[in-house]
Amino acid sequence: MKKENSISRRSFLKSSAMAGALGAIGTGSAASVLTSCDGGKKANALKPLKKPGTYYIPELPDLASDGKEIKAGVIGCGGRGSGATFNFLNAANGVTIVALGDTFQDRVDGLADKLKKEKNIDIPADKRFVGLDAYKQVIDSGVDVVIVATPPVFRPVHFQYAVEKNKHAFLEKPICVDPAGYRTIMATAKQAAAKNLRVVTGTQRHHQRNYVESYKKIMEGMIGEITGGCVYWNQNMLWYRDRQPGWSDCEYMIKDWVNWKWLSGDHIVEQHVHNIDVFTWFSGLKPVKAVGFGSRQRRITGDQFDNFSIDFTMENGIHLHSMSRQIDGCANNVSEFIQGTKGSWSTANNETVIKDLAGNVIWKYEPETRKEKNENGEEVAVEIYQQNDPYTLEHVNWINCIRKNTPIEQASETAVSNMAAIMGRESAYTGAEVTWDAMTASPLDYTPKDLNLGKMDMSGFVVPVPGKPLDK
Repeated sequence: MKKENSISRRSFLKSSAMAGALGAIGTGSAASVLTSCDGGKKANALKPLKKPGTYYIPELPDLASDGKEIKAGVIGCGGRGSGATFNFLNAANGVTIVALGDTFQDRVDGLADKLKKEKNIDIPADKRFVGLDAYKQVIDSGVDVVIVATPPVFRPVHFQYAVEKNKHAFLEKPICVDPAGYRTIMATAKQAAAKNLRVVTGTQRHHQRNYVESYKKIMEGMIGEITGGCVYWNQNMLWYRDRQPGWSDCEYMIKDWVNWKWLSGDHIVEQHVHNIDVFTWFSGLKPVKAVGFGSRQRRITGDQFDNFSIDFTMENGIHLHSMSRQIDGCANNVSEFIQGTKGSWSTANNETVIKDLAGNVIWKYEPETRKEKNENGEEVAVEIYQQNDPYTLEHVNWINCIRKNTPIEQASETAVSNMAAIMGRESAYTGAEVTWDAMTASPLDYTPKDLNLGKMDMSGFVVPVPGKPLDK
């Protein structure tokens, strides 16, 4: 258990009592209650959760610093791979794409055509690689860095080979879908750090300005010690692909990958990991156990659930509630809420705020501005940073770390939130309580034994059913 995150029972009860007093007095008296002691000094002076300089804050300029040319290869040329490619190109001068790889030719050619049209970058035929082993050819093609954006089940193996070949890596999230992949990621992350390689992951909230500023405020002690939280990703159903004539078993599943648990890890891992990651990042804690449930109600293809509700018990005994759902026509909510002994932080309703225990907003994220004169000579506030896309800013930071030789290795941190999501998923699938120790040691491996681009045994791809059947 990390000392800086342990809960003081006395301070928690004291703050809870204060919350009750503030509620009874009313919000108008809150400020005087908090500042009336010690001769006018604030009784609620901030106590940092961590000392400045002991936690990581990324540099987030609009554009990475100029420096040596960086040649990148892209592994996975679908929607997210294409997006990450252009995020990378928009993050700095002197960077380019020189090789592409994907399981399917049309994906490779589609991204190559887009690069030519929008960036005037030619990818020659001998640098377009196709097949399940295309990742090796991309990594071996003379690139400096790799952007890995295939379906998540392949991420650990691709990362492992990239580090073996001494390549800096950007890994889209999630970075593993099962315990076998988790262990590969953790071992490879250690090797990457030892080799002085720069590794950034696609948990873009780590490079989103409102989240970074929130993290700083919480580390400064603005909400006190963290006592629990709730995280949500509830939205309409994502896309799916109907099987087309001529598609093999593997081709169909990969083209419909977001609906198959072996490829995506299910949406609690593939998507909701973002929200779980915010809590593990801000608290510095990992879960010790998870109990959850979920079901499949509306999904059309694949073999995974479409809703989850998980109760996580963290290292120091506090609880995190996780809720995720992908069903049309239901209440949507993508947000995080964290409670502390002195207040709470949340991202709901397009606002990022900290409230005191009486519910008063005491901090709200606002873009940083400076005063400039407009054409009429009047002073106006102008935002300092024009680049606010976190998908681009994660590449800005990655490129800066490469060019400035600044260490960064995010894979091991992201693996923690990934494993938390895996724990929640397996608890919902089975109905059992799942522990961190048991799951990280589990032999569970979602990769099919007969993986190939032809015919596969489809009998194992079934929707999980928790618990035991009724006795008859």
